[in-house]
Amino acid sequence: MHSHSGQFCPGHAKDQLEDIIKHAISLGYTTMGLTEHMPRTSLEDLYPEELDDPEASLAALFPRHEAYLAEAQRLQARYAPRIHILIGFEGEFPRPAAYGPLVARLAAHPAVDYFVGSLHHVGVVPLDYDAAHYARAVASSAPAGAGDGHGTEEHAYAAYYDQQHAMLTALKPRIVGHFDLVRLLSSAPDRDVRGQWPGVWSRILRNLSFVASYGGWLECNSSALRKGLAEPYPGRQIAEEWVRLGGRFTLSDDSHGIAQVGTNYGRALDYLAGLGVESVWTLRREPHPGVVTEEEGGKKKKAELVEVEVPLESVRAVVSKW
Repeated sequence: MHSHSGQFCPGHAKDQLEDIIKHAISLGYTTMGLTEHMPRTSLEDLYPEELDDPEASLAALFPRHEAYLAEAQRLQARYAPRIHILIGFEGEFPRPAAYGPLVARLAAHPAVDYFVGSLHHVGVVPLDYDAAHYARAVASSAPAGAGDGHGTEEHAYAAYYDQQHAMLTALKPRIVGHFDLVRLLSSAPDRDVRGQWPGVWSRILRNLSFVASYGGWLECNSSALRKGLAEPYPGRQIAEEWVRLGGRFTLSDDSHGIAQVGTNYGRALDYLAGLGVESVWTLRREPHPGVVTEEEGGKKKKAELVEVEVPLESVRAVVSKW
């Protein structure tokens, strides 16, 4: 339910989107969500690999998104007999006033089935790009009165979950991406937040409760494992609370190319089973492929989405053959 390609994420992903889909089919995938990164709106939002010619990089983002939607629809139709393709995108939220309305506008496209509600920043500073950017994010996170540049990791975690809450309340994403991404480059990613930082933990509980209140899902995102963390996103403390709330998980690899499709799914399934989770959830669109055209006026409207429960053992039966 969360994937990228080098074709439409050329900075840090690999491979053509069609080749990735063909590989997923060869592995036994029956459903796949395409979620390329949404376009960004400002030079300050560009990543280092985009700064050789920043004006050109920024100008390319919206046309690339339109090209992605066109190609995704073509591939959805071409491979419909072999795989159920869902079309989405991954959201950004560094500046709420700009990105909240933009995400909503992009999500309204008739071909878009869903978006992944993700947060990759503390304020406007990327937190998962590299250690230097994470250090900047931490330094910038000091609350009012603490002094500029005097942020701590506790401040950064608190700011991250406050910003996430703003995103959640503004957009109510069906799928919340890598809920605790803030721990990726932390000095102690497995720390006991409940015991050490009660203010952060209260923010986490608030956000989880809100997602549960509107029926959103968390992804069990296995990319944390390939990046060296001991557990997927979200970590066990958060995942246990999500289970207690009766929340649903979907399964994602957050792949950025063929080599990462399905990576560490076996470990992710073991993790979920250890939490007492018996099923993950996905979506089925009706119709598939394509969109519905209303008889009067010829206006296109979105496909209906049906929530589908998939037993863990059904997924494991496929993954065990890899």
